[in-house]
Amino acid sequence: MYSILIVDDEPNYLIVLSELLREEGYEVFTAGGGAEGLGVVKEADLDLVVTDMQMPEVDGLRLLEQIKEFNPDLPVIMITAYAEVEKAVAAMQAGAFSYLAKPFSNEELLVNVQKAVQLYSLVRENTRLRREIKGKKSGFSGMVGKNPRMQQVYELIEKVAPTPASVLISGESGTGKELVAKAIHMNSSREKEPFITVNCAALSDNLLESELFGHEKGAFTGAVAMRKGRFEIADKGTIFLDEIGEIPIVLQSKLLRVLQEKKFERVGGSKTFEVDVRIISASNRDLKEEVGQGRFREDLFYRLNVIHVSLPALRERMDDMPLLVDYFINKFGKELGRQDLSISQEAMRLLMTLPWEGNIRELENTIERAAILCNNNIIEADDVQPDSLQPLQENSWSQGLDLKQLVPASVGLNEVLYAVEEKMLHQALDESNHVQARAAESLGITKSLLQYKMKKYGIKKKK
Repeated sequence: MYSILIVDDEPNYLIVLSELLREEGYEVFTAGGGAEGLGVVKEADLDLVVTDMQMPEVDGLRLLEQIKEFNPDLPVIMITAYAEVEKAVAAMQAGAFSYLAKPFSNEELLVNVQKAVQLYSLVRENTRLRREIKGKKSGFSGMVGKNPRMQQVYELIEKVAPTPASVLISGESGTGKELVAKAIHMNSSREKEPFITVNCAALSDNLLESELFGHEKGAFTGAVAMRKGRFEIADKGTIFLDEIGEIPIVLQSKLLRVLQEKKFERVGGSKTFEVDVRIISASNRDLKEEVGQGRFREDLFYRLNVIHVSLPALRERMDDMPLLVDYFINKFGKELGRQDLSISQEAMRLLMTLPWEGNIRELENTIERAAILCNNNIIEADDVQPDSLQPLQENSWSQGLDLKQLVPASVGLNEVLYAVEEKMLHQALDESNHVQARAAESLGITKSLLQYKMKKYGIKKKK
């Protein structure tokens, strides 16, 4: 819903214009003068200002200048008397969208209003897209891989994108869930409309409700101005709710209503808003298990899970590692001005052996760091080696150790390494009473890496 401010010192004129615009489905604010109008501009999330030219103290032209200082893109329509041609020209030069000379017809006003709000909507969307490009966010082209599991994902995206169905994306953190959501949006009929992302785990319960549905001025402490929520901003487009399993049970009913009826109220408000938004959600939790535990509504789960896309972890698609590494090397080579950036075979072999608990995101960060630190534009094994696997220092216990006295020559290196590693894991867990965090700290590795190695050697967690 578009929000419009009408500024006029004649109360009757405010009533007539506001009723006309409300009947057309606009949300209307009114102000009886320029100073009051500027206050509303600074407090409310507006799409258009319609102001009279002749007003005492702060006239329409001065108000226009102040609005342009605050928000240069916000359109302003000036209402002028028939004889104020010179002032109308001055207003256009100062950045007014258009002017209407009294008397004007309702149709003339509505045509101008519609053009103004649609233009502002495009300006906002272009600004958002420029920010995304500047922030180097990947689009559909950022999805890389020939693994059969990924091919299934691509096929599912192509099938579901043109439909209005809600989609639930599951997968571990860092597997690329937002990329899938963007791919669905960009291949749908909504591609030219907003794509809005909300991380449900990043906000407290109260702030999350306000973020999703907006709030009215004074709705809570700190709500000094009206603010539109993400659903309202995403109207006609797509909203991506990441980590949806973190939404509190109290808020889930309000989300369910949006899915069923496409209606909601802002926090602290009684007015009902209606939106046309496609919902794509994602979670690294098992939402079926959350339903069983009573932490997630079953009816909401089925509404969200019309189509389910499951993303494989990186360790389940290691055949894609060379493609992914090549993609990130090209990406960071261009960004850093190192066009001939490459990677050694030894470094690639090391990448193929690591557990990648952080999945694609961890790999991307690793290649970015290596691209910055490597010498001669060649990424070596030392550049991609995790901190937890750094070589032993010179004063290590290993200095002077004669392995020939301990290990028969017929035993392979891998057998020795695996045996020593497994024994060290058992020892660290026994000494820490199986407190994994303490065991990992004593071994100098992360808890997630310890858990990976326990699984690798079949070491069970003590209950």
